Amino acid sequence: MDQLLREYLPILIFLALAVALAVVLIAAALVVAVRHPDAEKISAYECGFNAFDDARMKFDVRFYLVSILFIIFDLEVAFLFPWAASFQHVGELGFWSMMVFLAVLTIGFAYEWKKGALEWS
Repeated sequence: MDQLLREYLPILIFLALAVALAVVLIAAALVVAVRHPDAEKISAYECGFNAFDDARMKFDVRFYLVSILFIIFDLEVAFLFPWAASFQHVGELGFWSMMVFLAVLTIGFAYEWKKGALEWS
């Protein structure tokens, strides 16, 4: 039993360090944080509407369309990293399956571009 507990000791040390670091960072944020931001900080930046307006107000749906498209393409591109890391082991089938995946990705991007989903006017 003593040997088993010694094997878990590094995990407990890392857990204690993680909790201590979290407490220190939260405490530092509470001490250092600015309590009264200026008008520039609370102004509309990317979303196009004020940050502290009514939650039920109407706003442009194109913002969400662009953000969803970004998330979709970002996740699809994330599949390229493991494939590239193991490129020497994937073989011919892995290569051609990724080429089909990239072709579908390119066709989808061209379709969105043609439909004007990426235009912000």
